[in-house]
Amino acid sequence: MAEGIAFDIAGWLISELSSPVLEQLCLWWNFEDDLDDLKSTISAIKAVLLDAEKQSVASESVKDWLAKLKDAMYDAEDVLDDVRTEALRKNLMSGNKFTKEVRVCFSRSNPFIYGLKMGRKIKAIKARFTSIQSQANMLNLVQRDHPVETSFMDKRRQQSHSFVSKGEIIGRDDDKAALLRLLLEFQSEENVYVIPIVGIGGLGKTALAQLVYNDEMVKNHFELRIWVCVSDVFYVRTIVENIIKSVTDQEPGKNLEMDQLQKQLRDKIDGKKYLLVLDDIWNEEREPWISLKKLLMGGAKGSRIIVTTRSTRVAKVTSKCQPHVLRGLSDDDAWFLFKEIAFEQRCADSTNSGFVEIGKQILERCRGVPLVIRTIASTLSFKETETEWLSFKDNELARISQRDGEILPTLRLSYDHLPSQLKHCFAYCRLYPKDHEFDVQILVRMWIALGFVKQSNSSESLEEIGFEYFKCLVERSFFQEVEEDERWGVTCKMHDLMHDLAESVAGKESCILDSSTSEIDEKCRHVSIDFSLMHLLKGKKLRSLLKFSSRYECMNDANWDLIISNCRCLRVLELRELELDTVPRSIHKLKHLRYLDLSWNHLKILPKSICKMQNLQVLKLDFCRRLEELPKKIEKLVNLTHLPLDGCALTHMPRGIGKLTSLQTLSMFVVDKDGSHGAAAADLSELSQLNNLRGELTIRNLGFVKNAREKFKAANLKGKQHLRELVLEWSGDSEDEEKSLEDLQPHPNLRKLQVIEWRGDAKFPSWISLLTHLVDIKIWGPSKFKHLRSFSRLPHLQRLIIFNLSELESMDGSEPSGGQDESESFFPSLKRLHLEECPNMKSWWRKSPIDNDKDGDKDRRASTMAFPCLSYLRIENCPLSSMPLYPSVEDELILVNTSSRPLKHTIQMSDTTPSTSSLPLSKLKSFKVGNIHEELDYDMLNEFLQKMTSLEHLKIIELPQLASLPLCLQHLVQLKKLEIENCSGLRSLFPVFQHLTSLESLSIRHCKELELSAEGIQIFEDYTSRKNLHLVNIPKCRHLPEWLQHHVHLKLLHIQNCNGLRSLFPVFRHLTSLESLSIRHCKDLELSAEGIQIFEDYTSLKILHLVNIPKCRHLPEWLQHLTNLKVLHLVDLPNLTSLPYEMRGLTSLEELIILEVPQLEERCRKDSGADWHKIAHIRDIWVNKVGSGAKPTEGQ
Repeated sequence: MAEGIAFDIAGWLISELSSPVLEQLCLWWNFEDDLDDLKSTISAIKAVLLDAEKQSVASESVKDWLAKLKDAMYDAEDVLDDVRTEALRKNLMSGNKFTKEVRVCFSRSNPFIYGLKMGRKIKAIKARFTSIQSQANMLNLVQRDHPVETSFMDKRRQQSHSFVSKGEIIGRDDDKAALLRLLLEFQSEENVYVIPIVGIGGLGKTALAQLVYNDEMVKNHFELRIWVCVSDVFYVRTIVENIIKSVTDQEPGKNLEMDQLQKQLRDKIDGKKYLLVLDDIWNEEREPWISLKKLLMGGAKGSRIIVTTRSTRVAKVTSKCQPHVLRGLSDDDAWFLFKEIAFEQRCADSTNSGFVEIGKQILERCRGVPLVIRTIASTLSFKETETEWLSFKDNELARISQRDGEILPTLRLSYDHLPSQLKHCFAYCRLYPKDHEFDVQILVRMWIALGFVKQSNSSESLEEIGFEYFKCLVERSFFQEVEEDERWGVTCKMHDLMHDLAESVAGKESCILDSSTSEIDEKCRHVSIDFSLMHLLKGKKLRSLLKFSSRYECMNDANWDLIISNCRCLRVLELRELELDTVPRSIHKLKHLRYLDLSWNHLKILPKSICKMQNLQVLKLDFCRRLEELPKKIEKLVNLTHLPLDGCALTHMPRGIGKLTSLQTLSMFVVDKDGSHGAAAADLSELSQLNNLRGELTIRNLGFVKNAREKFKAANLKGKQHLRELVLEWSGDSEDEEKSLEDLQPHPNLRKLQVIEWRGDAKFPSWISLLTHLVDIKIWGPSKFKHLRSFSRLPHLQRLIIFNLSELESMDGSEPSGGQDESESFFPSLKRLHLEECPNMKSWWRKSPIDNDKDGDKDRRASTMAFPCLSYLRIENCPLSSMPLYPSVEDELILVNTSSRPLKHTIQMSDTTPSTSSLPLSKLKSFKVGNIHEELDYDMLNEFLQKMTSLEHLKIIELPQLASLPLCLQHLVQLKKLEIENCSGLRSLFPVFQHLTSLESLSIRHCKELELSAEGIQIFEDYTSRKNLHLVNIPKCRHLPEWLQHHVHLKLLHIQNCNGLRSLFPVFRHLTSLESLSIRHCKDLELSAEGIQIFEDYTSLKILHLVNIPKCRHLPEWLQHLTNLKVLHLVDLPNLTSLPYEMRGLTSLEELIILEVPQLEERCRKDSGADWHKIAHIRDIWVNKVGSGAKPTEGQ
């Protein structure tokens, strides 16, 4: 790490040596003189550190001296922390307050043993520093004044906290256009065409690839878009796994063989037109690339692979075409970018001739490289005078060499100008692989555990300060791609050049130990490790031990022994996803530990000894799904700040947890259900003093609380001002009207509230109207609420979910009159509304003007109030006939088993309010409608749909009176998906269906009167975009409709329970683009096509499922032509007697599953069955009866 860090550590040591605790200990153990000498020596060394930092650039001897100094200071830190820890432990054992004399605490056992041991250590440390000081004198290091560095946090607060990246992508319009032509227009001979983007680091190759990747034309052009960061190590297996993960959003599975991974990959990409970006490739060897390329060549014509690299050799290896060479920005674009960042807070200076002249001279040294421009400009944005800019140009920048391609030294300047606190934090990021997505909350908590975050005043928490550190690094361009998500928090990435810089400045103090690393330095302090390589771990000075891989690994006893015996100085220990069953009792020997991650393991209990780890700040136990209890005496963990417990199976909380008043994270509090844990279990009153809690708190088993009124109030939820989300769970079938939500009032700052299965008092609490910061409310039954308090005036409420409230009758009191003031304050922010399973809710309002209406025009009078910004509405199994209207819904509207009146009123709003900026529901994209209480006939549905001009997805279910498709569908030019289900009166799809040429997916299910044929109608001969077709339970479907032969792009065909279906031909032979065919439960279907020539030239079919087809006595002869078939499932074919010899020709077949085909069980027995030789080439074969438990058989 940089030498500024040494100055920072020296200051901390001097401060710690002056602490009252150490002064008392020194008096008791009689080594106060040694401590005074040590403090004087470190002060003298600190005075020359700035000179040492300057000389170390050119002097190796000074650089070595600094390394020895930092090593000694780290050891001194460990000794002083040891003393503090022992003092705290003894204090807790004695029960005395910390203000009492420490020597009393140490005299409970032999008072001299510990003192003698510490005395020896301090004398040894003193001797090392004396030697280091003597060496400083020999190096002629002189004292220099240190600039005051207290203002960086104050400066930070004056600036924007936005994570929006500084400056859009500048000056790359021509590059983008050229790449788009290669992606969308260029006709290559190969199905899969590779396009390299070449340029030096920092030019923006990745940013340009992202710009193209996210272009709307590109999104619409490719079926699949895949992004994989390759970086330094080119492992074909890892790249394949990452491609699969990108496509499926899931890990491909543990311990898979390479051929299994290849199969998964081909299943996902073969036959599809895909775009794959392989970002940051360094491998220049041809063989590994050829191995990968072979696996990627199954893509459809027009597939593209973009490769970004710094190496022209890589470009030649990966592609025959000319690479797209990225150049530096033009002078104008470079100045525009520089100016936007450097003068962000001081616009007036951007026209000051002095600043402009110096700025342009500095810019020349950036050589048009965007990353360098951003970083240098960010550094200068914190320098407010021309003198500072001139000094930067003439001193630091002038020392940097001008050799081509050397970006790192220039970036190093920005690091050198970081405040020393931030240097620690940045260098620590070296422990993560390139392209790692950082969870900022975790990163900040690790910084705190390691002592990198300093608290100047108690008004801000360490976590708040740490997050400010992160924002400062973002502003200086050390992090990028910062994203803020309501659920997952803040994440970010680091440019690979910045990662190189972090690795450079961290030096030997940090290391990643993986298969590419043979050993680590014994003085290494921070390690990220593949746990299978734990035996290579050396040294006893580690402060961080992180899990390098994101995959599940196993932790064995030998690894535990190694950690506990050799890593006694650890502050951070990450053991997530290691399949741990137990934690050894000896873990308490890691007494310096502040951060312990045991999440995602199989732990059932924790050892009691863990409560001896008084320094512990973070104990991560989330998703230890078998963990039933926390250790007794948890109150001894006096510094515990974060205890995440999501996904644990806790039965109760340990008594004493309420004493942990520093707790900021306690994601779950579980009330003891049956009292079986007696006095060992905490009751709700232990929440009383935990007023520093932040984030989410779930309280479970509220139905089992004794003396509920007293305990509910004692929980003091109203005092938890930092809490953002509260979940109240009843948990149990018992009812108790004495328990009232009124006694569980939270603080007004709450943002999310969930009430789950409340079976107490049926009166909804009055305090809900006081929670003016609420953005999310969920109320899940069963519960006895008949009426809910008004939510309509909550100014920030964005989502409201009401589910399974069987007795609910209304949501609100009286309907407002609809005046302008009331309309503007009525649910002003609500975007999503779910009302489900509320069978007694007929009106939104308990009282409505229509109740007293005598003119008979109830429909018109009901349409007074409307949700101003609702974008999603779901009403299911709720007979709501009177409610606020919803003209602004755009994303999705779901109306099932409910009334159509509110929809009718909403549609009619255009008649009564012609000034509306857009017609009601005219921007709606998805509409699901079914089982409407008032008969929804053809004319009414047609009227509704013709207003929904932006509709992309329509699902119609349980409308028995619908005889034909609404005429207006032919005008819905954006309609891509149509689903029709349980419409028993539907007889024909025509004459509307032939006009739906943009439709990509059609699903028709359980329509018993439907005739699919369209004889005499000329349709689909020129064009159709149909890709998916599902036909389920269409009894009048006797053959595939003739119009299906024109579906030239059809990829998937699913036919099920069509018992009238006799044959697939002659239509089926035209479906040459089909990739997946599934035929199930068709009792009269003959699969054979004797005399018909099909599939002899080409077929794309990869997946074939044949299930319960009684007339299938032998597999159809056309099966032999399915040369690309990869998956074949034969299930419940009782009359199939053998497999054809032609099975041997299906050389692409990788998976064969045969279930409930009794006559094939013996014939397909491995090695001995009569049909085995026909299928032996298939990799995965499964032949058995359902439930037999047999495992797949491997072929060759």
